[in-house]
Amino acid sequence: MLAAERTWIRLVSEADAQRLRAYHLANQAHLAPWEPERPAGFHDPEAWRARAALQAESIRRGLAYHFLAGLHGREEILAICNFSNVVRGAFLACHLGYSLDGAHQGRGLMFEILSALIPHVFQNYGLHRIMASHLPENHRSAKLLTRLGFEREGYARDYLKIAGRWRDHVLTARISPDPLI
Repeated sequence: MLAAERTWIRLVSEADAQRLRAYHLANQAHLAPWEPERPAGFHDPEAWRARAALQAESIRRGLAYHFLAGLHGREEILAICNFSNVVRGAFLACHLGYSLDGAHQGRGLMFEILSALIPHVFQNYGLHRIMASHLPENHRSAKLLTRLGFEREGYARDYLKIAGRWRDHVLTARISPDPLI
């Protein structure tokens, strides 16, 4: 478990299925404009048990690193950070995705969490590049990624199907400060 000033951060386990479900249900309207449409049954308890098991297995296999974060002294999930699509070999890269409980925006919590997580991911998982994309109108994510040292690398048309339609994205990346990685 990692600790930042106001938050705790840890990897997802299979036991987190109900807490993940509660977080996503509580933030469904808040996250809908930024995420793919969810099919019927997405929030069924058994679907979340399977999803948590798959995330835990991906962590064990080094294919992705799924993290939860919360406020010190509280068990509820405050944020989710996924370092997914890990590619080894000559690339040593992954994609970063994240979300924060809508009631806690504007307090610098995601900056705090990712400021602790990104060096941890570089140092402990041997990655050289972390890539993140955001919708052009998502100014909060653009500002956050810039503050975290991500640099704009491009613009992708019809990159991801978000909220039911193909959407353009701004592509950014941060490179490990360790030249040996």
